[in-house]
Amino acid sequence: MTTRQITLSVRRMMHVSAVFQIALLILIWQAGEAVVHLLGLPVPGSVIGLFFVLGLLATGRINIVSLRSGAKFLLAEMLLFFIPAVLAVLDHREFLGLLGVKIFAVILVGATMVMIVTALAVDVSYRLMMRVGDRHARAH
Repeated sequence: MTTRQITLSVRRMMHVSAVFQIALLILIWQAGEAVVHLLGLPVPGSVIGLFFVLGLLATGRINIVSLRSGAKFLLAEMLLFFIPAVLAVLDHREFLGLLGVKIFAVILVGATMVMIVTALAVDVSYRLMMRVGDRHARAH
């Protein structure tokens, strides 16, 4: 097989296999962790990894289709990432009183704010994407 054929088969595999897409996301996350470790940045490696993904998507080095299935799977199973936190609450009975109510309120307000800001960011991004698409269509 030539290098071009190998590249095309890997790209084809990336478009189809959620496992390969998740592996790519984990690889990018680990690259972000390595950058944080090497440079001593006060930012989580996952945030740097997100910027890597954004850069790869913006430059066209990775197509959105190459990450869609893997990202959808991870988002669908996100509840599994929070189970250890629920088990920790059961070990601390003080969270079941007034302190727990206060913490729950902070979590609820924080989660609501994150959802609102995310929805607004998606809406603004979608509107910008539609404007760029309209301009591109008019130019041709």
